[in-house]
Amino acid sequence: MATLTREAVLKVLNNTIDPISGKDIQSAGLVRALMVEENKVRFVLEIDRSQSEVYKTLHKELNDKILAIDGCLGSTIALTAHEEKGPPPDLKPKKSRSQKGPVKIPGVEKIVAIASGKGGVGKSTVSANIACSLALAGHRVGLLDADVYGPSQPRMLGVSGRPSSPDGKTIVPMLNHGVTMMSLGLMTNEDQAMIWRGPMLMGALQQMLMQVQWGALDILLVDLPPGTGDVQLSLCQKAEVNGAVIVSTPQDVALLDARKGINMFFKLKVPILGLIENMSTHICPNCGHQEHIFDNGGVVEEAKKLNVPILAEIPLLREIRSSADGGTPVVVSKPDIPASRVFQEAAHQLMLYLKN
Repeated sequence: MATLTREAVLKVLNNTIDPISGKDIQSAGLVRALMVEENKVRFVLEIDRSQSEVYKTLHKELNDKILAIDGCLGSTIALTAHEEKGPPPDLKPKKSRSQKGPVKIPGVEKIVAIASGKGGVGKSTVSANIACSLALAGHRVGLLDADVYGPSQPRMLGVSGRPSSPDGKTIVPMLNHGVTMMSLGLMTNEDQAMIWRGPMLMGALQQMLMQVQWGALDILLVDLPPGTGDVQLSLCQKAEVNGAVIVSTPQDVALLDARKGINMFFKLKVPILGLIENMSTHICPNCGHQEHIFDNGGVVEEAKKLNVPILAEIPLLREIRSSADGGTPVVVSKPDIPASRVFQEAAHQLMLYLKN
C-alpha cells in the first residue's frame, strides 16, 4: 500500500475551488489544522455560516477527492461555521467594578481550575482532553483558556476565527468537539505577544468570565497559566471556584512548583479535587519497553501526603501530542486507545468528586 503524503493532500486542496471567493480553498484560508497521519486525513473547513448549504456540497466533493488519493484510509473534515453579528467584542481592559467577594457565573453549575506550578507539564493538553471526555460523556462543558501569555486551546480544539458579538459587549463563544470555548487567543494573532500588566489581565479575565454567553453548563474548566500570579488570584476572587486540579510531571523540579500551586489554592480556600501525573511513563511502540523519563510516582506520593485523589497517570505518547497539534484531542481522534481511556476515567472521577 502506498503511503499517503501531506503533499498529495495539499495538491487536492490547492485544486479545489471555494465557490464563494473563486480561489482555491487553501488560498481562501478555509483549511485549518490539517493533519496527515497513518494514511488518514483530518482538518477543519472554516466556512461562512450564511453559505452553509453551498459548502455542504463542497464538503462531500472534497471528502470523495481525498478518499480517492492512493493510500488514503480515511478522511475526517469538520465544518466550523462562524457568523458575524454586529461589531466585534470589546475586550479592552476596563476598570473593574467593586465586587463583594466571588460570584456565581449565570448558568454555570461548577467551575474547576486546572493549574500547574510550572510551564511545559502538559496542563493545556490535559485540559482539552478532560473537556472533550466530559462532553463525550454527555455533560455540558465549557473551557475558558485563561493562559493569557500562551493561549493554546484554539489550536488544540481546532477552532479559529474571531468570536461574534451581538452588541459589542457580550461575546458568543466558539464550539467544537462538544466543548464551548473562549480564549484570548481568538482575539489576537497566533504569534502576537500579550504584554499586559496585572490590572489589564484581571480586567480581561473578568470580561471572559462575565461577558461571554456561556449558556447552561454543567462544568466550566479554566485552563490557568502556570505559576501563582494575578490570573489565579483574580479567578478565585471574582468567581465561585468549586475546586482545582493540579497537573505535574513526576520530575522533582516540577513537583517543587506544583506544591506552591497547591498551597496557593489552600490559602484561597479552594479545595484540591485531585492531582494528575502527566508524562508518567514512556512505552516504546516497537518493543514495549517502559521507561520513566521524568522519574515516576512523585505526584502519586504527593497526593498521598496531601490526602487528595490521584485522578490519572498519563503516559508520554506521540498520539497525545500529535492529536492536540492537529486540533482534535486524542480522546476524540482515538477514543479507544489506553491513553484516551485514562483521560476518560479522570473526567469521570472529577465529576464524582465534584458531587461529593
